Amino acid sequence: MIMDDGRKGLAILGSTGSVGTQTLDVVRTFPDMFDVVALACNRNLELLGRQIEEFRPRYIHCNGAEDEKSRLLTKGMRECDLTELVCQDEVDVVVTATTGDVAIAPTLAAISARKQIALANKETIVMAGEIVTSLANSEGVDLMPLDSEPNAIWQCMRGERATVSKLIITASGGAFRDTPLGQLSSVTPKQALRHPTWEMGRKITVDSATLMNKAFEVIEAHWLFGMPWEDIEVVIHPQSVIHSMVEFVDGSVKAQLSKPDMRLPIQYALLYPERFENSRIERFDPVATGSLTFQDWERERYPCFDMAIGFAMRGGTWPAALSGANDAAVEAFLGGRIGFLEIEQVIRAALDGHRSVEDADITDIISAGRFGYDAVTRLARG
Repeated sequence: MIMDDGRKGLAILGSTGSVGTQTLDVVRTFPDMFDVVALACNRNLELLGRQIEEFRPRYIHCNGAEDEKSRLLTKGMRECDLTELVCQDEVDVVVTATTGDVAIAPTLAAISARKQIALANKETIVMAGEIVTSLANSEGVDLMPLDSEPNAIWQCMRGERATVSKLIITASGGAFRDTPLGQLSSVTPKQALRHPTWEMGRKITVDSATLMNKAFEVIEAHWLFGMPWEDIEVVIHPQSVIHSMVEFVDGSVKAQLSKPDMRLPIQYALLYPERFENSRIERFDPVATGSLTFQDWERERYPCFDMAIGFAMRGGTWPAALSGANDAAVEAFLGGRIGFLEIEQVIRAALDGHRSVEDADITDIISAGRFGYDAVTRLARG
């Protein structure tokens, strides 16, 4: 329910991560429009404590020792599990800013409780896209994407009645876009984390370098916008100013442009359907920006992309197993246990042993994700 004072009640899952902290930046800009009802994180209790002190939520969730958690609780505050947290009456919008499969169950619970979903957790749609979108449609719940690319598509489609013929998703190309192919076998995690245009979390930055992140966005677009696989195109756009484009049947193309700043798509989703000025977000200056360029991407540079789309198109629990396997592969690379080019190799090898479940339920999907994660972890240990 919208508060009596007109504020939207927010539950933020992953409040201490990159998207979560930028969501709170938007709240700081528009304090009269939001009420932070609930905050949830994994183990960054120090930052969570500062957020609690500033925003005074009524509900929290975190992992850690009981004595550590009890010190965070102030009078009138309650700790609860994620599913209970998102279903509180005061919550209007659930921001899913976690990584991995942890957001799937609370997202489904929130949809059933008819909360609006501000979706940054790709795995929710990658692993359970059909279930999540079907439930959202039946409950009349908006799935509002926070990632810049699906958010851009959403903005371009707004107000249109014309039939869409193609979605064009842009990609920066990641940290190794211009690295000679012969050097990719020796690149380091530190180098992979130097994204050329965006400031993001560690996992998504590596996923950008492998183009796995873009494959996941194609999967998102397939489910969120009902587009056939063959009508979703990916192009490299080094400047990261055009975040995506939509082509209509008459040949017209709409694009959404802005400086690379996650606060803009977050603000658009949280304040939808209204737009408000935010002086903290840098405006796009076409003259200062200069040329905007596009190029095709090299399949030998990004073998994860075709592999990921292939598994996604199989359906069943293949996408869930893929997501779990990728989580473990990125962890292994960041931990120095495998090389950069081995990310694709260990994922493919791990999924050779997967047996997909058709008409899968959430239990099957979570199990498949855990299978992929565990199989890659074993392979990475050698």
